[in-house]
Amino acid sequence: MTDDSTARLATRARELDAEHVSTDRRNAFVLPDGVVYLDGNSLGALSVAAREATRDAVERQWGEQLIRAWNDSEWWTAPERVGNRIAELVGAPAGTVVVGDSTTVSLYKAVHAAARMRPERRVVLTDPDSFPTDVHVTRGVCEQLGLTLELVSPGDAVARLEGSDDVALASYSQVDYRTGELWDLATITAAAHDAGALSCWDLCHSAGVVEVGLTAGGADFAVGCGYKYLSGGPGAPAFVFVAPEHLADFTNPILGWNGHATPFAMSPDHVAADGITRARVGTPPVLGIAALEGALTAYDGLDVGDVRRRSLSLTAFFVECLGGLGVDLPVVTPADDARRGSQVSLRHPDAYAVVQALIARGVIGDFREPDIVRLGFAPLYLSHEDVLAAAVLLRDVLDGREFERAEFATRAAVT
Repeated sequence: MTDDSTARLATRARELDAEHVSTDRRNAFVLPDGVVYLDGNSLGALSVAAREATRDAVERQWGEQLIRAWNDSEWWTAPERVGNRIAELVGAPAGTVVVGDSTTVSLYKAVHAAARMRPERRVVLTDPDSFPTDVHVTRGVCEQLGLTLELVSPGDAVARLEGSDDVALASYSQVDYRTGELWDLATITAAAHDAGALSCWDLCHSAGVVEVGLTAGGADFAVGCGYKYLSGGPGAPAFVFVAPEHLADFTNPILGWNGHATPFAMSPDHVAADGITRARVGTPPVLGIAALEGALTAYDGLDVGDVRRRSLSLTAFFVECLGGLGVDLPVVTPADDARRGSQVSLRHPDAYAVVQALIARGVIGDFREPDIVRLGFAPLYLSHEDVLAAAVLLRDVLDGREFERAEFATRAAVT
């Protein structure tokens, strides 16, 4: 790379940062000096507000109010309150999203309930390349209900659904966790509806960075986690969405006391609560919900469309930098804005070692089998200057063959 091209990219980075300054929330997060964090699609950076909200929940609410905090600090209604904030980000109406369980449990509830709404249909579709828990959970539901699971890629889903009368549910991830490809929620959902089926969407890699548009796209169910782009912290509670027209017919397969119409009546008979509350199960993880609620304040005053534009600018600029720097690795993430989430994935035969060498240089990304260098671009706290710095360090790692060093070959438990 010549000095002229370096200067050109540096100038371009400053111009783009100025163009997107209205969506810069870097000061709302705690980020270590000397680190370019490209793993917000796996664990979001620490939110200042999440840290303070957790401290308050522990020290003042739990410490001083004790059990009174269920009422005085509104712990009991937190799952619906925080759900309403997430609903705004994913294009859903208030009263359709609730927070509280893991993504796995949330997906189980959604897939099971959806399948039971189409009892005459015996097939469920899902993506063989989806995140493993999606396939595991969906297969488990099918085994429990005596249904057939068909592994059909999102790209083939519309053709499979056309004219079919056997599909109960099409359950897909909006963004492919490996490649970052963004699938067309509205088109696949419409195909499912035309066939008399329902749709369920995993938003783990799109909530907060993509204009999800659940209502506009006609989605029936959706789930998503709180610890990636939403920065709710490790193990943050997930959320489940049930479209308004399905709430009355939604049958929770896990009947817990929190989903009861009168939980403190302590009745042995289960009567489902009205609305989205019926999707609750057990006592909610209050501290995790408090952290997530704090983290979501970073979106206050922002339009998701503007956040999406910043995200697309960051990912496109990264690919531009790779070209300008002469980094010749296959980019498996689509170049088309309409088909790209908020990540860029590259292929390399020693991808794990490349990621470890990058981390040693201060660029934190992650690895996915079999050969994916996965780099997530959390738009609220990542700048275009960060993007250029990361591309330069990736070039140096590759040109210096630093990934061949022995210390980068040993696999850790978490990759």
